[in-house]
Amino acid sequence: MKIDAHHHFWRYNPEEYGWIDDAMRVIRRDFLPADLAATLKPERVDGVVSVEARPSLEETRWLLSLANENAFIKGVVGWVPLADKSVGKLLDELVASPKFKGVRHLVQGEPNPAFLEGKAFNAGISEVTARGLAYDLLIFARQLPASIAFVDRHPKQVFVLDHIAKPVVQGLPDPTWARNIRELARRENVYCKFSGVVTEVPGWQWTPELLRPYFDVVMEAFGPARLMFGSDWPVCLVASEYARWIGFVETCAAPLSASDRSRLLGGTAIEAYKL
Repeated sequence: MKIDAHHHFWRYNPEEYGWIDDAMRVIRRDFLPADLAATLKPERVDGVVSVEARPSLEETRWLLSLANENAFIKGVVGWVPLADKSVGKLLDELVASPKFKGVRHLVQGEPNPAFLEGKAFNAGISEVTARGLAYDLLIFARQLPASIAFVDRHPKQVFVLDHIAKPVVQGLPDPTWARNIRELARRENVYCKFSGVVTEVPGWQWTPELLRPYFDVVMEAFGPARLMFGSDWPVCLVASEYARWIGFVETCAAPLSASDRSRLLGGTAIEAYKL
């Protein structure tokens, strides 16, 4: 199966999606399952993982309702208040839905550089681990050292690094980012999504030649067994049509063996999220 491991749905309103500024006006509208299904069909994508776009239990429950109504939505990565003492009870409620596969918190937006050291937050991660769920790690490249220490506190937790840790994609890869990626990848409980890369290019003008070295770094670090394709649709639309992005990833995958291509384009996501 071909799986898009990262995308979002929303009913747009400016209050809840204030981060969609004037430069991103192309995505200032609703994006719902029918829109994505029409996008996936010509690319022969079989299924998707729907990821939270705002810290809201209401949205998590809404995503699960969409998943229950649409067979191509294979899993949901939702938001829960991980530092809350009631998080275990909330997780028990959510895992009653077989398509609830993981949790994400917008660590990239936390102003405290020591956020990942928080006792309550780490206790919440232990509750995630106990239920066999994945945790999506959404960070900026500068947060990689703290994230490595965080991952080391939870050796039995499955982590999925979103958007290759969001380096600034300009020229050749930053050696510090590449070194930290390789170090994180030494932890075999960590997977990585090759997603969200086009929107990290200043000015959003990208070429395959610009992006290919970044793919090479994460492929070398994680290998096809722990690297997965994601689109970050509809956010990616500010910089790339869906067909152009998946076409680029498939070109990168072309030199791989058939089994390794299958892992990158679907098998890795199926394993990491237990789809």
